[in-house]
Amino acid sequence: MRIRHKAKRSLLIAICALALPLQTGCWSKDEIEDQSIYVGMGLDPASETKLEKTFRKEGDDYRKRKLLTYTLQIINVQSESQHGGGQAPVSEKPYFNISETGDSMFQLIREFSARMERPVIGHHLKVIVINEKLSRKYSMNELLDFFLRDNEIRPSCLVLISKGSARGTMVAKDNSIIPSFRLTGLVDNRYRSLKILEPMTLSKLEGKIYGKQSYLLQNVISAEGEVKFSGGAVIKGKTQKLQGLLTEEETIGCVWLTGKGQGGLVKSYHEDNHQPIVYEVKSMKSKIDAKVAGDEISFHVSIKSKGRLTEEWLNNNEPIDPAFKKQAEAGSQKEVRRLTNLALKKLQKQYGTDVLGFGKQLSIQHPRKWEKIKDRWEEMFPEIPITVSIDMEITEYGAKITR
Repeated sequence: MRIRHKAKRSLLIAICALALPLQTGCWSKDEIEDQSIYVGMGLDPASETKLEKTFRKEGDDYRKRKLLTYTLQIINVQSESQHGGGQAPVSEKPYFNISETGDSMFQLIREFSARMERPVIGHHLKVIVINEKLSRKYSMNELLDFFLRDNEIRPSCLVLISKGSARGTMVAKDNSIIPSFRLTGLVDNRYRSLKILEPMTLSKLEGKIYGKQSYLLQNVISAEGEVKFSGGAVIKGKTQKLQGLLTEEETIGCVWLTGKGQGGLVKSYHEDNHQPIVYEVKSMKSKIDAKVAGDEISFHVSIKSKGRLTEEWLNNNEPIDPAFKKQAEAGSQKEVRRLTNLALKKLQKQYGTDVLGFGKQLSIQHPRKWEKIKDRWEEMFPEIPITVSIDMEITEYGAKITR
């Protein structure tokens, strides 16, 4: 019995000994303190910083064209560790920005190796912000080619357009904020605002670039260390360049037409006394029907939504009667119709660009017709009739007690 027990124990020891070399571990670890981790980047038209100009005067000169200025936002690891322990001085920011001007993304990143003792790594890149002027001059394929090829950069990285300086979006006046994290955090507020578009990541963008599709990117503006998502940027399929910007109202109209909003509000005004009535969106959906009659193509968009009466300045605590409910729904529908009309007018008549998927629906519902006209779709789109029907239902009235 003892012999059998010893044999089992010996066998167990042998198995453990053989298994140890197979265990995973950090064979070639790089300490985080020895890396410069960049989490955000901004692309602007070439504009050398004061430091770059000083370096150039001192002899920093290599072959390059001044096409763009590239700003990296790097985590201040020492500051972050001090913040975690509550020891950081208030004046110290948890990040720092560094810029370089040139004509090659890869070369610009490697150029930082001659300026910083810790190599920069992009494994944790969260957001790329592109200046609108740069996106009008160069295509998305040109501007993002390096990022789509680089194995270090995650395909979940968010892409934004900035009306103004992209570098400006990488600055925060509050020392507790990392601007890149703030930008990605704003996307999570889609359930509260229709002004925030569905996020466009590198992985989604790659398919649209290679498919020469038109699409919308979120526009961000900055001032005094603050940022705001404001409107959208229309990217033309054939050129992959910025065609133009949409206002906040036009962007909301696009969200209603696609039905991709997660939450928000619609503010209308009473026809008689012009007091506000606010409808909170609880659900929305839209359906695009493509119609073909011979050579004639048209579309009908059916929008449906359910929501809550969140605010009204009219009823003086009186119970909500069916007549008022109907009036509030009609006012909200009228406002959504105004917003969708604004969006369609800008996209069709001014930009001539289909970013809402009308062509895609035509290809699905009438593939033979699409094959005949797909090469001319962008030229045809401005003249295509589009009608919209809107059905909004108030299903909740909130917790307010009425008489």
